[in-house]
Amino acid sequence: MEEADRISSLPQDVIVAILSRLPLKDAIRTSALARSWRHLWTFRSRLRLGNYPYLDRLGDTSDIYSNDPVASSWIDRVHHVVSSLRGPLLHFELSHNFSSHQFALLQRLLDLLLLKGSLESLLLFCLLERGVINLPSFHSLKKLELRRCRIVLPADFQGLDRLSSLTLRNIQISNDDLHLLIHLSNNLTTFKAMFFRSLGDQLVSIKLSLPFLRYLAFGLCRFVEKVEVVSAPCLKQAKIRNFMFNNFQKFASMNLELLTSTAVTVSYLNLNFSVLKCLSLAALPLNLTFPRVRKLKLAPCIRAMNNRTYDAFIWLLRSMFFLEKLTLKVSDNASNTNWVDVRMVELFSMTHDGISCLDKTLKSVKIDMEDLNGVMTGMTLVRFFMLNARALKLIKVAYWLGSEVEPNMIEELQKAKATTSSKANVVIIRQKENVTVNVI
Repeated sequence: MEEADRISSLPQDVIVAILSRLPLKDAIRTSALARSWRHLWTFRSRLRLGNYPYLDRLGDTSDIYSNDPVASSWIDRVHHVVSSLRGPLLHFELSHNFSSHQFALLQRLLDLLLLKGSLESLLLFCLLERGVINLPSFHSLKKLELRRCRIVLPADFQGLDRLSSLTLRNIQISNDDLHLLIHLSNNLTTFKAMFFRSLGDQLVSIKLSLPFLRYLAFGLCRFVEKVEVVSAPCLKQAKIRNFMFNNFQKFASMNLELLTSTAVTVSYLNLNFSVLKCLSLAALPLNLTFPRVRKLKLAPCIRAMNNRTYDAFIWLLRSMFFLEKLTLKVSDNASNTNWVDVRMVELFSMTHDGISCLDKTLKSVKIDMEDLNGVMTGMTLVRFFMLNARALKLIKVAYWLGSEVEPNMIEELQKAKATTSSKANVVIIRQKENVTVNVI
């Protein structure tokens, strides 16, 4: 009882903060402790509900996929919980296997959230892509993430004028509504769009003109026709991924256009291997440069490297005059740990002159070998930078404990360094524990 009294004597906002960190069911149970606790849980400012392991559950019905009335009652309980809240609700996260008839209940819940008028962060993860959500005009909303939803903007949509972060994953939305949503979210600083398509048979075509945009992440897929950054004077980071499967040629020019429109302002560029492969198929313009890029992250698949993708890799280095930090997340998908492609070794054993960043500015290279099955393929990259990066001071080689490369990692790195005149330190890091194993 004394312990309970000590907790009860805490300021109410402290108790509410503690309750906000408890699973919702446990927080509600505290209402039985004493009369003064009866309604404290209703002042929590965050709700995270659904059938993902990290989300709170309300009963055992959140995994139901059918039209069972019990599943609908689960959504009704969510509605009741939101209605019961007495304080401002700032963050709401909902993941559920909605069936088509349940979207009306979801719409009613969204309208309730709109009426509360305080919501700053909203994440909806609809595990079944059925039904349509009419997105209300949340004027208080700062962060919005929609996954696996079909979105329609109502005729009276007024925009999300305070929105700073917008994430769209696996959604369907018409081109007109997408343009309107972006246009009426003029304060966006972060925009992420992955795996999305237009309603109907249209391909997605996007033009971005966002004065405060700082971070852009885009996943190009077969439903995307064109992405162009018309104006983004504050853009600093761009992450471009491809989900093209085998049809690379069709999207090569589109990747180049998106890169061209971000080249002037971006200081951090993150590209996956599919983009590099697309660039190798495009007619690379020699005059395209990235004058502000200081950090570059690539995810090359060593097994798939060839002369064309190697040329695209070298072209990227040539176009980034002031590159200081490079991260390569390397994979090779080779079942044989001793597998090595002779052509790839020959390519990365070549020396290059006249590449400004290699001569003057590139100081740090990290090679992440998380998905690398063979040590020899990784060593070719180490040797390449020791041969060519004359200003290099540090190479980090990160691997995972228990991988096949562990027994002979140090020996192979010593051999690689011995064949060059590089003075760069080579640091071996066991990634999971972030432990430095050796310095060469």
